Amino acid sequence: MRRLQDLSRGTHAGVVTALAAAMLSLGAAPRDPERTPPSDYRFTADHRLEFPVDYREWIFLSAGRGMTYGASANPNGSPLFDNVFVNPRAYREFLKNGRWPDRTVFVLETRKAATEGSINKGGQFQKEVVGIEVEIKDRRLQETEGWGFFEFDGDRKPARQVAKGASCYTCHAAHGAVEQTFVQFYPTLIPVAMKHATFKPQP
Repeated sequence: MRRLQDLSRGTHAGVVTALAAAMLSLGAAPRDPERTPPSDYRFTADHRLEFPVDYREWIFLSAGRGMTYGASANPNGSPLFDNVFVNPRAYREFLKNGRWPDRTVFVLETRKAATEGSINKGGQFQKEVVGIEVEIKDRRLQETEGWGFFEFDGDRKPARQVAKGASCYTCHAAHGAVEQTFVQFYPTLIPVAMKHATFKPQP
């Protein structure tokens, strides 16, 4: 009996030792953030951006109506609504220092506007989605200075990056209040950027 108890103790001690060694091994080799950074988007093998299917669970920044670059964005002269979302990790980093970290993702969701519906007879409300645009900050996009724009069709298939030289790049670079983003239209983030002196005055 004593021999069996000694063997049992030895087996138990061996298991504990093995588990401790495994834990130490894991602790000695933490995930390298430079090699495997967290991300809320993925590229396909042919460098297309996959649609961020869960973007409506992200941080809502602001909504606008008629916020367009030209009349073509408002079909039949009817101003559209837009909603802007950003991935939570980037939002939390922005609150700390007023800057957008690498792997920031913005989603601009455009919707039709309606006036009469149910009990509403005067105000306007949002209807179906008519367009999705995505802006990302990724240092790997060196050709476009670390920023990329993508437009998704109704089928939401992976989208190619908008080509360098398109108006979205020049407009965001010239008028973005923080880096190449329109923080001037995100009221909850303006004081954050002002606090950290990252807000560029706008005309």
